[in-house]
Amino acid sequence: MSVTITVDGRELEATEGETLVEATARHGIRIPTLCSSPEHRSVATCRVCTVRVNGQVVAGCTVPVRDGLTVELDTPELRDLRRQVVELLFSEGLHNCPSCEKSGFCRLQAVALDLEMTSSRFPYRHPRREADRGSARIWLERDRCILCHRCVDQVRDPDTGDRVFAMVGRGPGARIEIDPDRADRLTDEQVANAVELCPVGAILHKGRGYRTPIGQRPFDVRPVRERDLEAAVDD
Repeated sequence: MSVTITVDGRELEATEGETLVEATARHGIRIPTLCSSPEHRSVATCRVCTVRVNGQVVAGCTVPVRDGLTVELDTPELRDLRRQVVELLFSEGLHNCPSCEKSGFCRLQAVALDLEMTSSRFPYRHPRREADRGSARIWLERDRCILCHRCVDQVRDPDTGDRVFAMVGRGPGARIEIDPDRADRLTDEQVANAVELCPVGAILHKGRGYRTPIGQRPFDVRPVRERDLEAAVDD
């Protein structure tokens, strides 16, 4: 069923039930996201898609469109809210972009550039979280993890369908765990998909790194657009 929504004063046609992020993307309006994925349910863990809907501040990836929605997206207040979220992610992790294998393909880096973030207003915690090297196929670099939950939901053992990754702990102690036996059953293509699925450089394919030289990667050579985010596959 077709409905009409208003985004920053512009009337758009949408399909009832699709999310606000999906509906606006079809009209060339990008709401930035880190945890959301078109193929899977949105869990609103990152809050980078913060918008105002009918006067309320909400996560755009979880809002199903309906007739008459009024959406504010591109306002100084909302851009600053999104920038604060990204700044917190940088301050809570250890994101040394120049030395990271994912630089130029990193969604967090791309969104930060898009929001014109150059530094965080929040104190940097400089955490030291132990990396997991137990798998023969995957290096799990926890210092970079933003707990988006994408790998937990979407990476599965090809034989049993069981989850390869799991979220354990709460608050500052929350972390991603990997089952090395299940991870080692993944094909090269599945490992590559897991690396791409991670919006940062927390999941790395052992023995493979800078296959596309820095300076020639998607976010090195052109402005950030949603199509770039979706096409940034390190193959």
